[in-house]
Amino acid sequence: MHHTEQSNDSTRNPISFPKDFIWGTASAAFQVEGAFDQDGRGLSTWDVFAQTPGRVWQGHNAEVACDHYHRYKEDVALIKKLGIPAYRFSIAWTRVLPSGIGPINQKGLDFYDRLIDELLAQEIVPYATLFHWDFPYDLFCKGGWLNRDSADWFANYTKIVVDAFSDRMSNWMTFNEPNGVVGAGHEQGVHAPGLKLGKRELTGVLHNILRAHGKSVKAIREHSKTPNPEVCFVYAGGTVHVPKTDTPANRDAARSRMFGAEHPGTFSDAWWMDPIYLGSYPKDELEENRKYLPDSLEEDLKEIFQPLDYFGVNIYRGHVTEQNAEGKAIIPPLPQGTAMVTATDLFTFPFSPLALYWGPLFYHERYKLPICITENGMPNNDWIADDGKVHDEQRIDFLKRYLSEFRRAGIDGVPIKGYFLWTLMDNFEWNIGYRERFGITYVDFETLERTPKESAYWYRDVIARNNLPA
Repeated sequence: MHHTEQSNDSTRNPISFPKDFIWGTASAAFQVEGAFDQDGRGLSTWDVFAQTPGRVWQGHNAEVACDHYHRYKEDVALIKKLGIPAYRFSIAWTRVLPSGIGPINQKGLDFYDRLIDELLAQEIVPYATLFHWDFPYDLFCKGGWLNRDSADWFANYTKIVVDAFSDRMSNWMTFNEPNGVVGAGHEQGVHAPGLKLGKRELTGVLHNILRAHGKSVKAIREHSKTPNPEVCFVYAGGTVHVPKTDTPANRDAARSRMFGAEHPGTFSDAWWMDPIYLGSYPKDELEENRKYLPDSLEEDLKEIFQPLDYFGVNIYRGHVTEQNAEGKAIIPPLPQGTAMVTATDLFTFPFSPLALYWGPLFYHERYKLPICITENGMPNNDWIADDGKVHDEQRIDFLKRYLSEFRRAGIDGVPIKGYFLWTLMDNFEWNIGYRERFGITYVDFETLERTPKESAYWYRDVIARNNLPA
């Protein structure tokens, strides 16, 4: 087998996806719900961040967003119309517990009750994410993730949600992309809560999030009314490295950039995931960072290391990597003008379908679990054409080529579990506001009218045949 970025013809492979493959779409509470001050919802760090001048593009906010809070029935009917069998949504911590701890807000629980019942009535399987970035502002004022008690705050919130909904659902995701929360929110300051912390504090924030995840998994398994709930953690796989050519040396280079000391970021993928899936921090980084971790490390690691059912990861991009003459893993510069990129600054990257081959392959190789792509998609410059339709051919091409690589990973022995397309509809894209459109449904943010794009119908047909078009 010898693949390069250019030499892939797997779209012509007639082999379909596994029979029990999960096809879904995804959203996040803060990005779609709106109703930010209705029915007792408390403030989150993202509300406060978006209200701060200069933080979000053109001063956009999510106070109305897609108004999913009031239009959820219409949105569930849309998912049904598109033949999508599973829906991944997140629960807003501040709807359930306005202050993050303390009195339960019944009206907040009632909203998710109605949403889950509507999904089940339409025979759509609900997948709930417990934390998708909207941290309670009142708890931030108590130190946020820097406070060791944060793990218990999150476990308490988990128990309340699981007590309320686990009689009807059994699919839970604890955290969504907490590496983004730490990197963009606590290190670079470009996301909520807008901090620029040093290595000691960042290590503490990360460690407490991992502890919160472990305690949350335990709470789900102890309190679920449905036996054998399926639980996962969702990582932002922004650091997938793709071997420039498939040679052992380049594979090693790609692995070392993802998991090892050559990782260019503050924390490697292994630093995040080894404690969750293997029960320990990676040795090479632990020597450097042990001084920032608590004396209770060994006990904490036992708490973090809870059995999970599959490996959830959001993958949008990959970095072509090779080993140079000195044996070092490098990302070679692209020739000028050759990079195919999507319509966003935030995700500007060489168009890299092979990320959905090599990412799953490397993650499975290291952590031995089935792989579920919990987000994948692209922003595009979409608008409604003269004929009333949204012609997003680039998104269709993107999805087809990425999905064909994920399928190829399955053919090559990686157990592929499912795929959740990001996202159901255009929404509030964090610090870039409404500038870019990731949805397979166009949203007019003045009228809030929804118009399925051509990619939505393409995805419907892919799901119906459980395979890609030839």
